Amino acid sequence: MLWKQRKDGEETPFTPLGPFKLRLPFIHYRFEFPDYFQGLLMCAVDLAAIPLMVQYLGMPFEVALAVVILNGILYLTHHMLGDPVVPGWITPAIPLMILFVSQFPEGDERIYALIAFQLTLGIFSIFLGITGLASKVVNLVPSAMKAGVILGAGFAAVITIFDVGGRFELFPITISITCAVAFYLIFSKHFAKLKQRGGFWRVLSNLGIFPIILLAVVIAPLFGEAPWPTIEWGFSKPDFATLFAEFTVFGLGFPPLMMFIASIPTVLATYIVLFGDVLQSKALVSEADEFRKDEKIDYNANRAHLIFGGRNATMGIFGPDIVMCGPMWAAMQVVVIERFKEGKKAMHSIFGGSGSFRWGTNTGVLLLPIVSLVEPILGIALALTLMIQGYVSVRVGIMQAKSQRDLGIAGIIGAVLATKGATWAFAVGILLCLLIYGKNFFKGDDDKEGLFNNDSEKKAG
Repeated sequence: MLWKQRKDGEETPFTPLGPFKLRLPFIHYRFEFPDYFQGLLMCAVDLAAIPLMVQYLGMPFEVALAVVILNGILYLTHHMLGDPVVPGWITPAIPLMILFVSQFPEGDERIYALIAFQLTLGIFSIFLGITGLASKVVNLVPSAMKAGVILGAGFAAVITIFDVGGRFELFPITISITCAVAFYLIFSKHFAKLKQRGGFWRVLSNLGIFPIILLAVVIAPLFGEAPWPTIEWGFSKPDFATLFAEFTVFGLGFPPLMMFIASIPTVLATYIVLFGDVLQSKALVSEADEFRKDEKIDYNANRAHLIFGGRNATMGIFGPDIVMCGPMWAAMQVVVIERFKEGKKAMHSIFGGSGSFRWGTNTGVLLLPIVSLVEPILGIALALTLMIQGYVSVRVGIMQAKSQRDLGIAGIIGAVLATKGATWAFAVGILLCLLIYGKNFFKGDDDKEGLFNNDSEKKAG
């Protein structure tokens, strides 16, 4: 067991593999059973992608489950190839994807659009990872447009829930109660103080949104918004045959070239959101590295691009996925890092924590008792995820703006993106930045007025 040979200040052992660092459980890292068992339960969040694929792609439940399982297998590539994160969806961009695919008729044409998008995003990310151009590409985008795209993703997430025929109309009471509890547990100052006391409150915090999902399992039937779960035993039964025959290039062939061209604006918008997750990953890992001097953690953004780019390209071929393949699941990354900070006895290596968690979620989606327990409330779990993401996206989007002019432009871009899609949003954003900033299109404001400086309003008054 090579993991026992690590000396303080060194990296966890690995096998060099080109730009990657191969690490296998029990050999290169200690398997962390607390994280594994938490993963068994938290697979409920992965399963929340199923209602989206059923609603927007017309997939039967078992076919959508096959997509979730394929995506789950690819989650393992991050820690196994040297990326010390808990990977997940590109959650902020899910509403953008819904807007994009909804432009096409349901059926083969919509599947073609999703395949074209995911392949383009995957290849683009791999290209940036190979060349190291990721940060340069994002820095070329004016801050007002970056803020607008992220704001728009937040607006679209909330609109998806409350729109006519949206999930709020199906589960109004359950969504209201679970969202209230979630926002209290995740964002309130009062609960943050309780968490500092440790004990039960810290355990509750570390479970992420899983306790809230269990609450939904009980509340929804009590208010007649969902049936009580019928627990089934055995293993889940994903339908890979139908997936490959009716929803992939193996049965449909490759999309026409125009589909790839049509996907470019949404790919760029999604990448702007995705790059924010990359920066957040780096910040969280750096924090962990500073806290635990016994393990040197090597986070490489170019390697991360290669991995999540490869995941998107692979899913584009074998199982188009409307939630996409993102660089990090922020909530669970924080949970793993908090346990990692408790010391070597609690978690020997961050790769053990993130890897064992994802081994757990992969096991969970195969167990029929867990799948059948949460199946009636998967739509609620998805609404909860989107509400939380909407809050975070609006907050992050506003902070991307460097001035009041930026914020005004961003608000319009965000509203257009949430209602008309990425193509219109970019067109409006480019026009507004040209009109307002002129030759300073890329630079934006240069008067250093600040975002929350109200001197201009006071003078005008």
